[in-house]
Amino acid sequence: MTSTIKPVLCVVTSHPIRGDSGEPTGFAMVELTHPLEVFDKAGIPYEIASIRGGHPPIDFFDLSDPANEHYWKDKDFRNALADSLILKDLDPSRYSAVFFAGGHGTMWDFADNEAVKTVIRRIWEAGGIVSAVCHGPAALVNATLSDGSYLVAGKQLACFTDEEEAEVNYTHVVPYLLATTLTQRGALHQTAPNWSENVVTDGRLITGQNPASAHRVGQAIVDQLTTKR
Repeated sequence: MTSTIKPVLCVVTSHPIRGDSGEPTGFAMVELTHPLEVFDKAGIPYEIASIRGGHPPIDFFDLSDPANEHYWKDKDFRNALADSLILKDLDPSRYSAVFFAGGHGTMWDFADNEAVKTVIRRIWEAGGIVSAVCHGPAALVNATLSDGSYLVAGKQLACFTDEEEAEVNYTHVVPYLLATTLTQRGALHQTAPNWSENVVTDGRLITGQNPASAHRVGQAIVDQLTTKR
């Protein structure tokens, strides 16, 4: 029974502004709701956390998306989001996987956050899944293992590409280019045309390129969790 699987920890940003642009940002709602839809269908529990806790800022709030509409009308989801857990207060051993949703806000509060690095290291070294989509792999930029090596070194992954960043005109707004930086850490970045679905699984590392990849990232997580049993 999938109900015995430990929860997936879903982490979103708490950062509300795109750098010096003054434009609001946050987490991309579709990048959370699409994986949650897959987890719910499989009966796999999850918890929602953010860097600072409480109601995280939302970007790309599009209720024409069926998954977004469904969850926004769901009282339990709304309550869980409003009271998102504070990441640094959590015990990583309680979770089977961690999933980092994207949104531009992640570029300012994921990479250097100590709780992010601790959660990734402990879940990975306990045999769990580390996953992220779009800008969510910002969490992997400075994630190291106990031996000091970068988790992404020598591993295939996908993330929001430099070309996609250029297309949305935020190349000079974000503090670093995600794909370039992960490549500098030794990642083997796998690209696809802008905005096309692209999910890369390298062992227990599961990553997706952009919002279009969010659903299949969720499915890849479920596939691994249920196959392990």
